[in-house]
Amino acid sequence: MPAIPVLPNKIARHLFLDRHGLSGRPSGSGKGPDLARLIDDLGFVQVDSINTVARAHHMILQARRQSYRQPFLDPVVTRDRMAFEHWTHDASIISMRFFPHWRHKMERSAVKTRANFKNWRRDGFEDKFDAVLRQIADHGPCCSADVGAGEKRGSGGWWDWHPSKTALEYLWRKGDLSVCHRKGFRKYYDLTENVIPPEYLNARTHIEDTVDWACASALDRLGFATATELANFWDLTTKTEAKAWCSAALKSGAIQEVNLEGHDHSLRPVFVRADTLQQLNQTPPPTSQIRVMSPFDPALRDRKRAEHLFGFHYRIEVFVPEAKRIYGYYVFPVMEGDQLIGRIDMKCDRASETMHIKAFWPEPGVRTIPARLKRLENALQRTARLAKSKHITFATDWLRA
Repeated sequence: MPAIPVLPNKIARHLFLDRHGLSGRPSGSGKGPDLARLIDDLGFVQVDSINTVARAHHMILQARRQSYRQPFLDPVVTRDRMAFEHWTHDASIISMRFFPHWRHKMERSAVKTRANFKNWRRDGFEDKFDAVLRQIADHGPCCSADVGAGEKRGSGGWWDWHPSKTALEYLWRKGDLSVCHRKGFRKYYDLTENVIPPEYLNARTHIEDTVDWACASALDRLGFATATELANFWDLTTKTEAKAWCSAALKSGAIQEVNLEGHDHSLRPVFVRADTLQQLNQTPPPTSQIRVMSPFDPALRDRKRAEHLFGFHYRIEVFVPEAKRIYGYYVFPVMEGDQLIGRIDMKCDRASETMHIKAFWPEPGVRTIPARLKRLENALQRTARLAKSKHITFATDWLRA
C-alpha cells in the first residue's frame, strides 16, 4: 500500500487562508454585490452579540474588505435579500441561494429544538405558536417585546425567556418564521413567505443532494478536512452522513487522504480534493498585512484545528455566577501573513469615540520590532474606523513582550 502523502504545514496554512479569503489584500468595495459574493464565498458569517469593539460579523467582513463599514450589511440582507439569517453551528448570515438546503435542517431541528426548549425554557411556549403566527399574519413583523402581553418577563438574565419569545425562536428555527431585519441587535420576525424570494422559497432538494452539496462545498471552503469537520461546517449533515460521503468520494477518486502536518510537525489524516492536491504549488502565499481578527472568524472558530494548524490558543474562560456556567471570554487574535502573531485586549468607549488598547501579548518568538508595531498600529486604525472610534489610546503597559 502506498504511503499517505504529507501536506506540509506551511503549504496547508497558505491553502487554508486562501480558501478563507485571507491571502490577498482586503480590497474591494465591501458593499452590495461585492459583499454578497464575499458572504457566498465564505458560506456564512457568524452573528454574535458581543460588541466590545464591533460585532463579530462586521469584523469578519472587514478583515477581508477594509472598505467595509457596518451599514453596508443591512441592505444586502433586508433590502436586496441576497442573504438570510439562520443557524449553522450558531446564528449566521448565509447566502440566499443556499436556502433550499436549509429546509432539511429546519425539519431535522424542529423535534430536537422542541425537546431542548422543554428542558431549557419555561413551560407554555407550545401553547403560543398559533397566537404568535396569527399576530404576525395580522399585524406584520414583530420582535420578542411585541408578543406575550401579560406574560411574566424573566428576571434571570438573557437566557430566561418568556413563553412567547421562546415560541418566536422555535418557529424561526423550524422555518415558519424568518428574521426580516434587526434594530440594533434585536431580531424582528415575519412569515417566511414574506421574507424569502419565491425562487428560493419554493425550491426543494432531496436530502441526498443536500448531503452531497454540504460535504463538497464545505471541503471547497476549507481546502482540507476530516469527515467530522465537513459535518460541522454547515451543521447540515450528521457525522455518519459525512463519513459515508467521504468513503464514496475516496472510492471514486474525487478526494484523497493526506496527513496534515501541524505547527509542531504532528500528523493527522484529512481529506483533500484530488485536483486541489495537484495544484498546491499554485496556492498564493498570503500578504504580510496585519489583520485584527474576530475570535469567531470562520478561519479560527474551530479551536482545535486552529491550534493544530497555527499553534495558537487564545481562550480564557470565566465563571458567571448568575448563570452557574462557564463562558468563554475572548481577546482578539492578530494575524500577519500566514501566522497568528499575538492576542490583543481592547475595548471601545462609545461616548468618547475612543478605542482603548489594554494589552497585546505577542506569541513566543514574535519580535515586536518598530516596523511590525507600525503595521499593527495601521491595523488598529482600520479597526477603529470600523468601530466608529475617532481616537485610540494605549495603556502604559499595553505591550506585554
